[in-house]
Amino acid sequence: MKTKVTTLLFFLLVILFARVKAQEIISDTLPGHVAGIRQELDVLKRIKISGYIQAQYQITDSAGSQGFAGGNFAPGVDKRFILRESRLKLQYDAPINEKGWSTSQFVFQIDASQNGLALKDMYAKFTDPWSGWFSITAGMQNRPFGFEIVYSSSLRESPDRGRMSQIIFPGERDLGAMLTIQGTKLSNWDWIKLDLGMFNGTGAPGAGASVNDFDKFKDFIGHIGLSKSYKSELIKWGLGASYYKGGFRQDVADNYKFGTDANSVKGFMIDKKKADINTSLVAQLSVKRTSVGFDGQINIDWLPGITTLRAEYIQGKQPATSGSSASPSSLPSSTVTTFTSVTTIDTTSGAAATTTTAKTSTIPSDIYTRNFNGAYFYFLQNIGNSPWQTIIKYDWYDPNTDIKGDEIGKSVASGFKASNATDLKYSTWGFGLAYRWDANVKLTAYYDLVTNETSKNLSGATNDIKDNVFTLRAQVKF
Repeated sequence: MKTKVTTLLFFLLVILFARVKAQEIISDTLPGHVAGIRQELDVLKRIKISGYIQAQYQITDSAGSQGFAGGNFAPGVDKRFILRESRLKLQYDAPINEKGWSTSQFVFQIDASQNGLALKDMYAKFTDPWSGWFSITAGMQNRPFGFEIVYSSSLRESPDRGRMSQIIFPGERDLGAMLTIQGTKLSNWDWIKLDLGMFNGTGAPGAGASVNDFDKFKDFIGHIGLSKSYKSELIKWGLGASYYKGGFRQDVADNYKFGTDANSVKGFMIDKKKADINTSLVAQLSVKRTSVGFDGQINIDWLPGITTLRAEYIQGKQPATSGSSASPSSLPSSTVTTFTSVTTIDTTSGAAATTTTAKTSTIPSDIYTRNFNGAYFYFLQNIGNSPWQTIIKYDWYDPNTDIKGDEIGKSVASGFKASNATDLKYSTWGFGLAYRWDANVKLTAYYDLVTNETSKNLSGATNDIKDNVFTLRAQVKF
């Protein structure tokens, strides 16, 4: 009996010792595991995943109409469902330093639609750790011009940006680097912001496309903005001014500017002949494009609801082609087909046979430089504290301010080129009603009433083109 008791006590001591050692091991390793988990959670908290989907149904006045409310309709189509935008954005912010700001940020965003995948944003932003006033952003990013270009599509009240914004700044983004100067919130100088950037000038890639900068010239974009709020943020306002200076390579092609012929008819005249261009110096020559813009916004939160007034005006000089005033994403060129005929004679029968071969080649397009201007105006009214908002917008784009009306399309003297439909001015009234279903879902009904300048000298533009569009959109944001 005594032996059994001794054996039992021995085993109890062994178990007790093992338990004490296990607790020591756990007490030594548990804090390390907890610290590791906290570190991983801290990293995950700094990664933000967001996005939105915009699905819409549209009806236009005439099948196959061309426009800027979601792009052109296909031939024979006057009604369509489209996925206007579908964005997924990942953003990482470095930890806040001891002075109160993050010193680095990384952003990646893609857009998926029925046309495929397209890169929208991929940039890194670095803020100085000493003052917090200076930041450098490098990569694919918004061009810092005006208000509408940088305003998020998920927040914009109208379904699309204005015609001018889409033509002059297609895709909104570009590859480049930007310096931002803005005081921190602790400095009381965060109400003024200055952006200075250098960009390729070729814009962002479309779905399935690539960006290829085709020359050594880079474009400068600058914007200064002021913003303030008063009375517990019931009144907010902002003002801004923008400047753009750039251009692209002048290839071996004729360069036209606008002028008046000997008969006082307005048209395009030679500014630089391709015969005078030294091919060895092509890489050194460029055509210039410049623009200036002014923008302003005011929000008033009062008894009828939040009232917003917003406006922006842009004017400048835009080099493009005869058939388009859009900023080119690649060297402007055209396709030419040449035919070569060879006649052979059969030595036996004496019959002749002719064989024709076609050869397609690409040649530089002639450059046409125009003075342009355009603007947009918003009136937005929330209906009290309800989820409803009314939208009224007016915008215009005049690609050639030196000619108008029936002057467009007139025959010109030898050596000149006549103006055409590219030089017509377009104006658009937009009327909409938006409903916020909840914090993530917004429904919008919107009608674009588009009018174009007419000319008796242009076939197809003697009357207003039937290209109005109704859009019904559902946006889901997360």
